[in-house]
Amino acid sequence: MGRLAQTDNLTEIQEEILATVRKFTEEKIIPVAQELEHSDTYPTEIVEGLKELGIFGIMIPEEYGGLGESLLTYALCVEEIARGWMSVSGVINTHFIVAYMLMQHGTEEQKQKYLPKMATGEVRGAFSMSEPGLGSDVSAVSTKATRLADGSYEITGQKMWLTNGGSSTLVAVLTKTDEGAESVYKNMTTFLVEKTPGFGEVALGENPGSITVPGKIDKMGYKGIDTTEMIFEGHRISAEQILGGEPGKGFFQMMDGVEVGRVNVAARACGLAIRGFELGVAYAQQRKTFGKPIAQHQAILFRIAEMATKVETAHTMMVRAARLKDTGQRMDVEAGMAKMVASEYANEVVEDSFRIHGGYGYSKEYEIERLMREVKFMLIGEGTSDIQKMIIGRSLLKDYALKG
Repeated sequence: MGRLAQTDNLTEIQEEILATVRKFTEEKIIPVAQELEHSDTYPTEIVEGLKELGIFGIMIPEEYGGLGESLLTYALCVEEIARGWMSVSGVINTHFIVAYMLMQHGTEEQKQKYLPKMATGEVRGAFSMSEPGLGSDVSAVSTKATRLADGSYEITGQKMWLTNGGSSTLVAVLTKTDEGAESVYKNMTTFLVEKTPGFGEVALGENPGSITVPGKIDKMGYKGIDTTEMIFEGHRISAEQILGGEPGKGFFQMMDGVEVGRVNVAARACGLAIRGFELGVAYAQQRKTFGKPIAQHQAILFRIAEMATKVETAHTMMVRAARLKDTGQRMDVEAGMAKMVASEYANEVVEDSFRIHGGYGYSKEYEIERLMREVKFMLIGEGTSDIQKMIIGRSLLKDYALKG
């Protein structure tokens, strides 16, 4: 392990967990990532290994069967896993967000029902906010949950870009509900939708209506993991499945989940940047031109120095955001900054590594080709850099508002 991306003041337990995850990544993920990614194969054995390590319940409190660790510990584990294969970190990403939303906003009955099984990975979570016509503009949500005479709801609409859409069994779904509020943001409700794993008709219940997961969306990168649509046609669901038991709070619950999700994406970007640097600096010492390793040419040496600095900067900002959240403080600015910097720098580091590889970087035989496709997702997930800039700028204007 090199000197970059080290984290000060970790506990012995944190060090032990990270060492275990790092060993798992080296032995179980990196050796098979290329083959599984190229064939777009779901990493079943890797996922089972993560279950045994307790990663699915790493932040779930011990009283619900989890490890009860911090966001920082989780983020550092994600960084290590993404370094091995970014898609694997996606398997636990939305699961983690749903578990976090349950911990923060769920009723005690909902926590008792789901968290112990989520901690073991028996129940797998997915997070559903986006729609075909809805990306950053959450106010445009059109999937509607209509309250029926018996107090239950009927959901109709189409959701998009569900990571773990097929493999999950519990989906946090943002819907539009009529609460009579003037603000559109107070007319949204999050439902905990249970479903069967797989594709096609996946609804549960005696009179469930219809939930359809058509199949995997074919993507440029982020292979192996199932990214899907989810279509609701009159799906019946009880009011007990409203997250927190109270309608009209869905937007704020989702934004809380997205905030920790931004730390998660920052961690994943950091992992990609670290791996990109490792591959680039190794190749630069092996490849020779004009009688010496290309690492000894000034142009390559400068590139390596810049890559390393970006890796260190991104990691430091990600760690700060995670630690701030762990103290219970608001960290929308810090999470936005960490996500923006980590994703942009990861793209730059991976591209620099690609340039160092020259023509070989364009070959699927080389790992850097996979990273080039995977890292582009970091620019989009949990809000683009432009969205992060809006969040950061608006918050800073409040902090630095002129007096009088």
